[in-house]
Amino acid sequence: MFYALNWFVVVGLFMLWSLAAWAFHSLAVWTVANAGVLSGGAGALGALQVPGWLAIWIPAEYASSLNAVAAYLAPVVQAVVEWAPTLAGGVSTAVWIVWAIGAVLLVLLGLLATGLIAVLRARAPASGSATNGLAAAR
Repeated sequence: MFYALNWFVVVGLFMLWSLAAWAFHSLAVWTVANAGVLSGGAGALGALQVPGWLAIWIPAEYASSLNAVAAYLAPVVQAVVEWAPTLAGGVSTAVWIVWAIGAVLLVLLGLLATGLIAVLRARAPASGSATNGLAAAR
């Protein structure tokens, strides 16, 4: 029973790990595919200004600071956008290498837990022998 429960948990964790890796990979590929939206450079970053509905709720100093940070980061964003196609293959490879390492670690965790269950079952006294010993003592 404990063996089945152990492997049920390991398989569940493996499915969650695979889903997380797949989602991260999909998000990374989507981001790289849509990196061309900001290819206009610093002018395209005008959309990153503080929206009007938010500006009325925060002090004017914060809004101007956020706008200044967006303008300051424009060259950095442009450089990242230019490197995005080159990084696409590396991101995919890195995600799946990390997934494989995690999958191997999960299988090793399952094997370790199976071994621990076997050791604990071997060390536990059999429930039938305790009752037989009491009956023999009478």
